[in-house]
Amino acid sequence: MTTLLSTTYFGPVQWYQKLYRSEAVEIEQWESFQKQTYRNRCLIATTNGVQALTVPVERREGEKEVIKDIRISDHGNWRHLHWNALQSAYGESPFFDYYQDDIRPFFYKRWTFLLDFNEEIRQKMCELIDIQPKVGYTKTFVNHGDSPHDLREGIRPKHPAPDPDFTPKPYYQVYQQKHGFLANLSILDLLFNLGPESIFYL
Repeated sequence: MTTLLSTTYFGPVQWYQKLYRSEAVEIEQWESFQKQTYRNRCLIATTNGVQALTVPVERREGEKEVIKDIRISDHGNWRHLHWNALQSAYGESPFFDYYQDDIRPFFYKRWTFLLDFNEEIRQKMCELIDIQPKVGYTKTFVNHGDSPHDLREGIRPKHPAPDPDFTPKPYYQVYQQKHGFLANLSILDLLFNLGPESIFYL
């Protein structure tokens, strides 16, 4: 059974669980871009609680653009800000030093398209976690309801759909004593805190 997923920017733990546990995955590249989703946003744990890191994108006024054509904007020095935020949030985590050389290039090299950027991130995350999912891309837009395992809208930062297959169990987090366990953050939160044990959590 193929699971249908949207592209993500350092997607949440739930997204990577689907990637790992599904027989096959198709990533949607023909849907219209939607704001305030994991397509260009990830959530991390900081000393002040959950922080959203958002990749700015270029939009054409009045036009609906499909996700594969969405370009990354250089607005606001975001790469520098995101990397600084990760260093600040996870510098004290058990595995930040171990993985930082793998993650840093994503904030120094420039990608043109969001989908290409996200896909290189996904491939690196799979390599670091040591999972080998079978991943393809949609050839045309898949209508909602046409796929029994359509999670494009179910995995989202706000009002996520109920998911009986995903119960986030607590794991060690740097600021846990201050904020309690913060569930379903970016895969980076899992990786920096659990390291090679991440695969067992998924």
